Amino acid sequence: MIKTFDAPSIVSTGTVFATASVVKKLNPIDVYVALQRHRRGDWGLVSESDHEQNDLALQNGGRLLSVFEDRKQTRFWIITEADRSQSTVLLPSDY
Repeated sequence: MIKTFDAPSIVSTGTVFATASVVKKLNPIDVYVALQRHRRGDWGLVSESDHEQNDLALQNGGRLLSVFEDRKQTRFWIITEADRSQSTVLLPSDY
């Protein structure tokens, strides 16, 4: 069982897509948890400059990037488009 808490979502992720490599390689629970963090404005392991860019994008409508690792330390990204219509979960090698 996953314990969750109701935290306000500040990011609309729109339709969420995952690349074939994400579906094949990552545990869906890890992806779900990362998406919830992304929706709350937790950008995970992004650099300080990417964190600042995300914070500006929340105010000005730009693209958002979060970086997370799954339980096996496989790094993956979540990118939400500037218009918030869709988000993609992908491995860096998918980019």
